[in-house]
Amino acid sequence: METKILKTVILKIILPDDSCQRLILSEGLPASIEGLINEVKQQCGLKGSFKLQFMDSLFGNEFFNLTSVSEVQDKGTLKVIDFSKPTTTHSAESSVSNPLQGSNPPSTDDSFLSSGSVDTDILSSSESSSSRFSWPAVFHVPRFSYDAELKLQQAAFPYIQSGTVLIPDPKLKSAILDALVQEIVQYKVYVSDKEMDQVARSLIQKHPCLTEKGSSTGYGGWKTSLKYKLSNYRTHLRKLGCPEVTVNSLKNKPAGKRTAAFGVKKAKRAEVNFCPMYPPEESEESLEAMQKSLLLDVKKKNNREVVKYKMEHTFAHRRHEVVRDAPMVKDFMAKWPALFDVTE
Repeated sequence: METKILKTVILKIILPDDSCQRLILSEGLPASIEGLINEVKQQCGLKGSFKLQFMDSLFGNEFFNLTSVSEVQDKGTLKVIDFSKPTTTHSAESSVSNPLQGSNPPSTDDSFLSSGSVDTDILSSSESSSSRFSWPAVFHVPRFSYDAELKLQQAAFPYIQSGTVLIPDPKLKSAILDALVQEIVQYKVYVSDKEMDQVARSLIQKHPCLTEKGSSTGYGGWKTSLKYKLSNYRTHLRKLGCPEVTVNSLKNKPAGKRTAAFGVKKAKRAEVNFCPMYPPEESEESLEAMQKSLLLDVKKKNNREVVKYKMEHTFAHRRHEVVRDAPMVKDFMAKWPALFDVTE
């Protein structure tokens, strides 16, 4: 009886964020569109509902809805069309209630402000240079330098044919790690073990030729290298004065507890303005002076615009106080009374 030889099919997948990824079907095309969608979900790390479109060469490479797997060709291009509805984001002013309202307000005698608490200020564009994005559900591996992509492309074919993995030279490995770290710091500078695992796994899913045969997961070494690379990058950021990193420097920790692992302050609830930079033209002293003038401004009538401007301008200063000092609520209320006004 003749054995049917399955042909490996390679497809280009255009993801919802317009990035691209290879889809390798070592057992050929699935029998149904549902099976193909499941392969896309698994290899590209996608969730939710979506449909696929294929690039039709008969109509100038335009995309058409995929109605049959027979329309898919080897080395063809598929596009993911996300069905999920966009999330409606409410502004901070409309969604935050007055903390002084409510039937049973918490006692302020022994309460402290958490460094992860949400500040209700709206940060102006000039002050948001250090803002970050929330960590994504699916980490998308960025495009590497031209020569790095060329090496990976050349290594992909031997991997598909015989499973031969690529052992990257130091230059290639450094280029990959540098690009991944730059992508990571768009979200946060302190990454959990689970998140780092997600990054390393995404790398192997996009470039299977980088799989490590000696690792149980296939990416254990990449995960470890990423941790060291990110740690070294934080050292670089600390020298540049990045507040998210300098707040954890040894000199800012209590005497007798000045170790790297003690009391690391980092975003824990997806805060995108956890510890922002001061406005370029301001310093801690000038913002402290503005805070003192605010104490008088809030007592004046018809002075809302001035108060609003100064509150926006001192946002970074307040965040530094909360993160660095964790003041008691009653002290913070006394220093920043405008923050607890219903209009804020």
